Amino acid sequence: MTARPANAHQARLLRLLRDGGPNSRAQLGDEIDLSRSKLAVEIDRLLETGLVVADGLAASRGGRRSHNIRLAPGLRLLGVDIGATSVDVAVTNAELEILGHLNQPMDVREGPVAVFEQVLDMAAKLRASGVAEGFDGAGIGVPGPVRFPEGVPVAPPIMPGWDGFPVREALSQELGCPVMVDNDVNLMAMGEQHAGVARSVKDFLCVKIGTGIGCGIVVGGEVYRGTTGSAGDIGHIQAEPDGRPCACGNHGCLEAYFGGAALARDAEDAARDGRSAELAARLEEVGSLAATDVAAAASAGDATALDLIREGGTRTGQVIAGLVSFFNPGLVVIGGGVTGLGHTLLAAIRTQVYRQSLPLATGNLPIVLGELGPAAGVTGAARLISDHLFSPA
Repeated sequence: MTARPANAHQARLLRLLRDGGPNSRAQLGDEIDLSRSKLAVEIDRLLETGLVVADGLAASRGGRRSHNIRLAPGLRLLGVDIGATSVDVAVTNAELEILGHLNQPMDVREGPVAVFEQVLDMAAKLRASGVAEGFDGAGIGVPGPVRFPEGVPVAPPIMPGWDGFPVREALSQELGCPVMVDNDVNLMAMGEQHAGVARSVKDFLCVKIGTGIGCGIVVGGEVYRGTTGSAGDIGHIQAEPDGRPCACGNHGCLEAYFGGAALARDAEDAARDGRSAELAARLEEVGSLAATDVAAAASAGDATALDLIREGGTRTGQVIAGLVSFFNPGLVVIGGGVTGLGHTLLAAIRTQVYRQSLPLATGNLPIVLGELGPAAGVTGAARLISDHLFSPA
């Protein structure tokens, strides 16, 4: 893909077609503030670039029927969602429909070179499967703060060796296409906004509880990243004064008490202390525990596992309650790997938020689990790069 929209009107048309699918000229005219003649000129120019194509006759609205317009069906975007312990790679079309999706375990602590070798290998497998000959752009999510304009991670607490690594530049050279990089929770928010539970909401919070905890902030339909790109780093809000040491170097952070890593540590302590026969049996069988083991023990009725989930949900809810009182969102979405803990976790979070935040902020506030699961991050990554490609050059 070499063409880009020439102006804001063309960019708006491309995004309408991305988000709404094929549409007629008349229907597009209903969505955009242009005269019929000006709209025709802009659509014809987009047809000339090859970014859009005619797609059959539109339904009649009286008079001569026009053709539907759609984004070029051959455009291919690569979405990459790097987590702390796994990576998802997907190929989408320009309308962000997932055509192929791979997931593999991966340790982000191995460093950027090893991780991106795996990402490139997964992208090559997707190409070989026939879903894409090449990529017109790629979006990348990483589990740490990102200086967004440069696409560079900055001092990420759980990503040793990544500080200052030129992710965007390095992958752009390897893939031969434009690349955009963002924090993984921002991409989860964009994915849920495009195709998930937040489709009709303009102002919402998307809290990702994985190995760590972060929050995507969407204001007026746009991700808010803050001055330097670090907005939403709620895992390092203090939950307990002078509390446990955190990977970031401070004490008492929420992440030190909850999230996949903290939950696994507390579960192993409970197993060794004899507080849970269920967790002890699992620990003896596999040698270590993860959040999935806590979820399984809770499903089996283990009281200690249920207490660990409720306690973590309560602490997380305390932090979210402060955010709700400050931001007054229309929706709170809970996502990430730890959401496998299910409704026990969600109930604890809801209880704390509804109890602690003002009634005016919570009276009509849904707090829900995300709909898309692992697809949220890769969909958001594809949307990130399409936002770039569908902006005036």
